[in-house]
Parts: sequence; C-alpha cells; structure tokens
Amino acid sequence: MEFLGVSITEWVGYLAMVTLLVSFMMKNIKKLRIINSFACAFFVIYGFMLATSWPIIISNASIIGINLYYLFVKKN
Repeated sequence: MEFLGVSITEWVGYLAMVTLLVSFMMKNIKKLRIINSFACAFFVIYGFMLATSWPIIISNASIIGINLYYLFVKKN
C-alpha cells in the first residue's frame, strides 16, 4: 500500500525519525522522555512492518522501558 508514491512502512519510519528529532529539541527532560517514548514506539511498529527487524524492535522497546522507569519510578 502506498501514499504519494511512498509505502506506508516508509511513512511510519519517517514519522518515527521526525518524532525522535523533535524529542531532542526539548529543554525539559520530562518532555524529552515522553516524546522520545512515542518516537521509539513508532520505531517498534516500523520494525514489525519491516518483516520483523529485531534489532530495531529490541533497542527501541528497551529505550521505552528506560524512559518509563525515569518518568514513573525514579522521579527527581
């Protein structure tokens, strides 16, 4: 399936990339972790759409876990 000549899988990858870049522009660490978690979730979805690319899935799922730990368990 394509949209504007680009596959849906690629669009998810681009969305993940843009969200990741936006997360690193945040000055507030809490906002950074929240937006970065969304970017990582998009990358996990992208990893599954790429016929299950485990390095992408495992690394980004791990980063989500780390972000959640610092957001909810280890509060400053």
